[in-house]
Order: sequence, then structure tokens, then C-alpha cells
Amino acid sequence: MDKIVILDFGGQYCHLISRRVRDFGVRAEVIPSNISEKLLLADKSIKGIILSGGARSVYEKDAPKFDKEILKSSIPILGICYGHQLIAHLMGGKVLSGKSGEYGLMNLNIKNGTEILARFGKSKNVWMNHRDIVVKLPKSSVCVASTEHSKIAAFANKKQKIFGVQFHPEVSHTENGDRILKNFVIDICKCKKSWTSTLVAQNLIRETRKVIGNDKMIIGLSGGVDSSVAAALVGRAIGKKLIAVYVDTGLMRDSETKFIKKTFRRKNLNLKIVKAEGRFFNALKGISSPEQKRKIIGKLFADIFYEISKKERASFLIQGTIYSDRIESGLTKHSSKIKSHHNVGGLPKNLKMKLYEPLKDLYKDEVRKLALELGLPKEITVRQVFPGPGLAVRIIGEITPERVKIVRQAGKIIEEELRETEFWKNIWMSFAVLLSVKSVGIQGDERSYKYPVVVRIVESRDAMTANFSKIPFSILEKISTRITNEIREVNRVVYDITNKPPATMEWE
Repeated sequence: MDKIVILDFGGQYCHLISRRVRDFGVRAEVIPSNISEKLLLADKSIKGIILSGGARSVYEKDAPKFDKEILKSSIPILGICYGHQLIAHLMGGKVLSGKSGEYGLMNLNIKNGTEILARFGKSKNVWMNHRDIVVKLPKSSVCVASTEHSKIAAFANKKQKIFGVQFHPEVSHTENGDRILKNFVIDICKCKKSWTSTLVAQNLIRETRKVIGNDKMIIGLSGGVDSSVAAALVGRAIGKKLIAVYVDTGLMRDSETKFIKKTFRRKNLNLKIVKAEGRFFNALKGISSPEQKRKIIGKLFADIFYEISKKERASFLIQGTIYSDRIESGLTKHSSKIKSHHNVGGLPKNLKMKLYEPLKDLYKDEVRKLALELGLPKEITVRQVFPGPGLAVRIIGEITPERVKIVRQAGKIIEEELRETEFWKNIWMSFAVLLSVKSVGIQGDERSYKYPVVVRIVESRDAMTANFSKIPFSILEKISTRITNEIREVNRVVYDITNKPPATMEWE
């Protein structure tokens, strides 16, 4: 198959670029930025190279670089953000730290709407996330777009087919950003389409059989789409050698254990339900640090899985880890750790089991497509995302049974009200966050001093970026009224109107 490779400079959106390329039906692969020109060009299926963004400056001593000889190849190259700056720097241009950074949506003015910017329009809002800027172009390159603070926001070297854009076309915030990537992949690189969900499923089933062999495996089943798809894939590959383990941590959403029993008992799955509420609450007692919570929960999950693996003589642990979990946990050499997902950064180093993550390079919407390909029921494929550590990361401060009950009930109310609206189908996540402070209120003509609850409702395409949902005030007011009426410990409700970035989906 024709292939696009993405050189990874540690940007949070690096794998998102490959995700977008696969949307066009073209195979994409992320590889380390320090690969040699000789090794890279030995792969004759490569039709184009994309340089990702990154958090560093091109002038930093240990800033990630790539083999300059690659620039002399005949393969088309596109640099994004840091990649844009690095190309300009290595080819004789000049990069400086800007007087002010550009973070968020900026208006891009197109000077030359051909090749990389073909059919993009004359002016668009694009997503910026940088401080350094290109101030002087290499020879034979021309500026094709600019913003207020970046006079060279995009450039093109048509002869060598080398292009750079300072903004991020791969994130959903950039208007018509897919057009730029499609121009590069389809029109400039001439890639043929050959990547489908059917092919992904077949490859993963084949890979699983090769990795596992005749060993027994257990899978951490949460009831979410990720672990359910992983279970379906592995189940098709190895059959009854797979044991599904659901751990009731006491931190799950309302009636979750009942849902798991109903949904998976009928799937002819070897399902084991472990009641571990006491273990989790005892381990989390007195803990308020988000990172500590995640690591404690990750270790407890690993301990429970290991206990079961010894009884069942299973050597592998399967997890439904997806790419967004890994990149936020500090996946690559140059990427920042945002938070330790319990199934990645929260796992102990001495796991005592072999770990297999069949979905590790996929995004949530790709996993949902796989769910449909595998014939999973609608109640699984359309479920809202729920964090692995459960309600522990929706409670700011210490975890107690009382506080878990509050945030669980509030979350249930939010979902109940939104399900009845036209907005439900576009919502990625909707949940409550319980704060550690209390506020003064008036209830029943008396002073009250109780918890405030934050309502968080977001829309997203892939979890790497998100927008808060513009829910009408009438619906939010109904949610607020129900929460303060039905939950005795709450007297105030606020709505979170922050996008990702700068925020994350969850508060912890």
C-alpha cells in the first residue's frame, strides 16, 4: 500500500496527523524523527513525509532534528508548526521567537491558493500553538499565507515539493484543515486509497494470533467501547482462551455493574466480576493528588489482574488502551506528560504479565468504526466516554463514599436531561465534577454551606481537541435545578466553558 510517514518531534497532535491521513483511505505510520535518510528511503511504499509539531525551539541544544539529506529526496515533504520552522531553519531560512505567542484560533490570509492551499479559500480561522516564527524563507521558497503575528504562516517550494504551515491543519478547530492534508496526500503525493476498517480488523486479528500463540489471556473489561472492541477482536483471534475481568471499583457510573452483567453475559464471554470497592477506597484514603490517584488505581487494577492470571494460568494482559491515552501519558521521547492514564502511566513497571494493546495506535472514532465492523451492539458503540480511573478523577480532593455518591448522582442527572434533547447525538462527554470547596447558599429560607458541582459537556472528534457544548440556558437551568433539589449536599452548579486545549477533557 502507498504510505505517508510522519516524523515524530513530540507534538501532542503527532498521531492525529496519521489519523487524518487514514481518513482519506491511505496508510500512515508514525516513526522516530532521527531515522536515517538511507533507512527511510529504503521503503519504496513511502509517497510522502510529514514533519510533526513539537514543544521545543529549533535553536535549543537538545531540540529534536532529522536527517537533512531527506530534504534532498524527491519525496514531497510537509512541515507542521515545529516541522515548518525546522525545514526553514535547516534549508537556510531564519526562525525567531515571536514578540507574542499565537495560541488558539487565528485568521489566516491566503496569498497563493495553489497546491498545498488549493481549494482552501482566501481566509480561514486556523489553530495556532507556538511562539517561534519563521521570519526569513530559504531560497526557492515563497510565502503563501500569513496571520497578524506570523507573516510567513505557510510557504511552498514547488520545485522540490517541500511545504510548511505554522498552524495545525490536523486539529478539528482549523476550518477546512482536512483540505490541506488531502491536497498533500492525494494531489501532491498521488497516494492511492487502500486503508479500511475491514482491513484494520483483519490485520489486528492476525497480529493477535501471532503475538499470543497458545497462551491464555485476561482482558480488563470496563464496558466502554475501547475495552469491548479489544475483547471482540481478541476473542475472534483466540476464542475461549480469553478471560474478561470487570473490576467493580466503587468508582463506576450509576448501575454500571448491572449493565456489564446484562450486556456481556449474553455474549458467550468468559466473564469474571470482581467486587473490589473496599480495596480501592482504602488505598485512596487521604489522597488528593491527581497523579497519585491515577497511579494507585493503576497499581490496584494490575494487582487484581495478576491475582486472577495466577489462578487461570494466563500470561497476557489485554487492555483497550487507545492512542490518546498514551500520548497524554508521555508516550514518545519528546512528548510532554499531561497526566498518567491508569492503563498507561499508572501501571507499575514490574507488571509481572506480558502486556498487549491491540488498539494502541487508533483513535476513538476509529475504534467506534471497528465496533460496527465487528457487529457490537449499539449500547456499546455509542456509549459516552468514561475515564479508566472512574469517578476518582471527577472529585477534586480526597475520595470518600459520600463524595462518590454525590458526583455519581449528579452525572446521572446530567445524562438523563441531555438524552431527551437534540444535542445528545453530538456530545462526546457529559459529566459532573465535585469541587473540594464549599459555598454559601439559601435553601428553605435558611443559610446553607454545601458543595458546588461543575457541569462539563464537550464535543470532540478524536479526544485530542474538544469544544465545550453550546447547550441552551434553559437545559442547563433544568440540570442545575434538579441537582440542587435532588442532591442534599449541593447548593451551587456552574458550567465549564473551556475548550481543549487549554483544558483537558477531565479536570484531573
